[in-house]
Amino acid sequence: MARPDVPAASPAASPAATADPLARTTVTCILPVKDMARARRFYEQSLGLVPAGAKPDGKFVYRLGATEIALFPREEGTKATHTALSFRVDDIAAAVRTLGQRGVKFEDYDFPGLKTVEHVCVLGAEKAAWFTDPEGNILCLHEDIA
Repeated sequence: MARPDVPAASPAASPAATADPLARTTVTCILPVKDMARARRFYEQSLGLVPAGAKPDGKFVYRLGATEIALFPREEGTKATHTALSFRVDDIAAAVRTLGQRGVKFEDYDFPGLKTVEHVCVLGAEKAAWFTDPEGNILCLHEDIA
């Protein structure tokens, strides 16, 4: 389905464009949730995302540029033990402060090679800070520094 914010491929698309159909597509990150109302409160009030709406299959979608986050009702919730989604921000310290004021609880780590200071760690060419949503999905903020 065409999206108004993503240019459609022209009929005379280059051979490279037709050979790589994913190069100009929208990406949707699907996050399982047990309690849709609780999850929506977090994503809308704590993270400040603007709702795009519900889908017929029960998903609830947020659109961020050419990316979508889809909350998907799942009785058993998430089973992931890794970062499910990372938001790139321009100023991680400011983003951590803002989200912290809205009730987001950031994780702190002190492991060999991974130590946070004021919730933020430096990993090579980026800074990162992790938190979980009320459903247990592990989310991250990251800022490119190189």
